[in-house]
Amino acid sequence: MALKGHLKRLLLAAMATGALMAGLVTVSASGTAGAATPTTATWAEPPAATPNFIFPYYPGSLCSVDNTEEFQYLMYRPLYWFGDGSTASLNPTLSLAGNPTYSNGDSTATITLKNYKWSNGESVTGQDILFFMNIYHAEKANYCGYVPNLFPDNLKNVTATASTVTFTFNHAYNEHWILYNELAQITPLPIAWDIAAAGAAPGSGGCSSAAYGTADAACTSVYTFLSDAAGYNASNPNAANNSLSTYATNPLWQVVDGPWRLKSFNADGNVVFVPNPSYSGPVKPTLTEFIELPYTADTAEFNALVGGDVNVGYLPEQDITKPTTSPLVPGPNNPRLSNYTLNALYTFGINYFPYNFSSTGDNGEAGKVFAQLYVRQAIQTLVDEPLFIKKVFKGYAVPTYGPVPVLPANSYASAAEKNNPYPYDPAKAAADLKDNGWKVVPNGTDTCIKPGTAKGDCGAGIKKGTPLTLNLQVASGSTPLTQEVTAEKSAWSSDGINVNVTYASFNTVIGNATACPKGCSWEMEDWGGGWTFAPDYYPSGEDLFSLGSVADYGDYDNATNQKLIEATDDTNVSLTKWENYLAKQLPDVWQPNEAYTILETQKGLTGTTPQNVYTALTPENWRWK
Repeated sequence: MALKGHLKRLLLAAMATGALMAGLVTVSASGTAGAATPTTATWAEPPAATPNFIFPYYPGSLCSVDNTEEFQYLMYRPLYWFGDGSTASLNPTLSLAGNPTYSNGDSTATITLKNYKWSNGESVTGQDILFFMNIYHAEKANYCGYVPNLFPDNLKNVTATASTVTFTFNHAYNEHWILYNELAQITPLPIAWDIAAAGAAPGSGGCSSAAYGTADAACTSVYTFLSDAAGYNASNPNAANNSLSTYATNPLWQVVDGPWRLKSFNADGNVVFVPNPSYSGPVKPTLTEFIELPYTADTAEFNALVGGDVNVGYLPEQDITKPTTSPLVPGPNNPRLSNYTLNALYTFGINYFPYNFSSTGDNGEAGKVFAQLYVRQAIQTLVDEPLFIKKVFKGYAVPTYGPVPVLPANSYASAAEKNNPYPYDPAKAAADLKDNGWKVVPNGTDTCIKPGTAKGDCGAGIKKGTPLTLNLQVASGSTPLTQEVTAEKSAWSSDGINVNVTYASFNTVIGNATACPKGCSWEMEDWGGGWTFAPDYYPSGEDLFSLGSVADYGDYDNATNQKLIEATDDTNVSLTKWENYLAKQLPDVWQPNEAYTILETQKGLTGTTPQNVYTALTPENWRWK
């Protein structure tokens, strides 16, 4: 979902980090507190990327790894868990239900729930899934994973018993796609949340008990109450979240089915979890507290590691003293971190930043310029991914040459996508622009000198004299991202593509990069991480590249792309034809997918690896020796 799509990107956080919360950690760098075995563990949040939404039904602007896999999932388990060891596969052991059974020619899917409990003593039942689906039916535009005409639009009915749920689709679909991209979006919601006012009786909202799709008004009232309680006002999405300080005290959020519940939370990102004693899953926490610590810059996080003030953190790229020769084999650790072990994580995702094809920037010209494939080809041809991997990321990155990840190893990536359709070539980029009506001014600003739509002209809607001046906002706080963008800006400038770069926080950048079919001013937004495929885990493209989907941030619209995506959803056809086509169409700027974490784990702490390729944080596995 993509980012659930899941997330559905799932979105990767920019690598940057701030001040360590004092007084929480008494563990020394040796991993001991005096002679006693530690009972708590601290984890450093990605720099400048803190959780800021607790309700596990989130809009695109809050669809980030920081909110989902690294925060919500600890308390509220998704119906299906993905990432098994170091693979991108379904994890049946940690899923709340068994694999679906299919009938009626693959137009009906039935799931059977396992025996899980909420912390208030109630069972996780089919009604909890129906509750989620009824909210989805009523408020689909406010969910990150929503793609028009797909889930839930493609459902004719959903019925539930205590232990089963049956989904009836409007026609047959690819079974793999149903599980990985449709049912995977679901997070069961407790009946205690089916209320429209504080203090109301559980279930009084009338959303969880209604037949599927028959209570939109009631479900909208429930959704509005829950979303407001979490600090997001759908009627005023840019308003500040004033509910963060209530997350650990509001009784709503204390009803959990995951292994952890909140003890404390503040707006700075200081988070303390304690075990949920009612957790029904196979791995129970042994830590008495799990603590997430915020940082504003990666330098501060490195200093915390050097001081032994955090048990698990990230090694910033600039502090890698020796590069790796293979992204899958960590190189030597920084000698100042001799009491830590190093492990790199590459998410099942891609790194990119979007063009806004509906942009009204640059006097209304930006969107029209982005619509020209030759412009996108010129921009991409000046992105030197192999050089960035070697020099900026010191070997801890893999290329993104299209819409499907090439690593971790998977059966989806095509041979063509593993190669670079647009290798670095400034001369070719300049020729592409000249051949399409632009006067190229190296280290200046190109201008359109042949307006029109004939061959050799600038293209539809581009006026004579239009400058090739574009705006790019970038997430702040990450030294490698800044280095990468600085190098890109220089390369673009060498061919007269004048890109104005500004910086803002990760949350600001991802909040600005929202679809605006009627037009808005943003042009390009780089949050530094691209997309992790969750909660849509099969990279078939509908989340990111279908017009109207919540995560089609730039309003990309291409009829051939749409037809090819639909074929992958409806049938068992492979992704190859679609991914090869889109790799060359360049709906976004492809960039190296750096290691999401170069994880440093204090010696004596086990269970932090293998890391989940969808970035899910599982401190219930952590054990002190």
